Amino acid sequence: MSSPAEYYKSLPPISKAYGTLCFFTTVLVRLHILNPLFLYLYYPRVFKKFEEPAGMEDIYKFLLPGTIFHKLWYSPSDDVGVFEISLHRARYGVMLEKGAFDKRTADFLWMMIFGAISLLVLSVIPQLNTYVLGLPMVSMLVYVWSRENPNAQINIYGILQLKAFYLPWVMLLLDVIFGSPLMPGLLGIMVGHLYYYFAVLHPLATGKNYLKTPKWVHKIVARFRIGMQANAPVRAPANGNAGTGAFRGRSYRLNQ
Repeated sequence: MSSPAEYYKSLPPISKAYGTLCFFTTVLVRLHILNPLFLYLYYPRVFKKFEEPAGMEDIYKFLLPGTIFHKLWYSPSDDVGVFEISLHRARYGVMLEKGAFDKRTADFLWMMIFGAISLLVLSVIPQLNTYVLGLPMVSMLVYVWSRENPNAQINIYGILQLKAFYLPWVMLLLDVIFGSPLMPGLLGIMVGHLYYYFAVLHPLATGKNYLKTPKWVHKIVARFRIGMQANAPVRAPANGNAGTGAFRGRSYRLNQ
């Protein structure tokens, strides 16, 4: 069995970066170093702040809600339960990046960016508003993984065995049974389907890909040598200009 350090080192770069950010955000909140209300995505307050001269400081409210999970600051029992559920679901993101998105780091990063932007936009609608987006983000990953691996067999708590295609809906049902809000998981499924439809189903049916990974995302991956992207439209910089950092991956050279 590998040690925690070895497991962390083996994680693919985007999942590693996102998981690390979520972990430290959660720790800072639980230690009362970071006030969770600073991460609370409440649009009336955010828009009001933007109208003020110093309002641009609230831009972080659009960047960090996806790194914190519902009710993490209420009680220790909520903390353990919600965080364990989120960790369990986040592993499907790791499997997705290692599986369907293997050697497609830029595509995976673009999926995460698209998911985050879509959740922020949908949260403007009062009926869909959820103030923290960590659970919707990982629910989106679960949904996309289930569509990429529809026939994989999943065991739920050693009681129920089902095909992966039904996994997001079973998790949504379990959320309701255990008293968690319905909307975060449902939002994740909606955004996951939106991505999968425009990135996979629609191109297969029409040959037109409206959600193709932008060139600037490929440039980020190539510039900082994050993981690997097969058939990338840009070339990685020379070794002397290579990016550094904890999440740069295995430093492959990309070919045009």
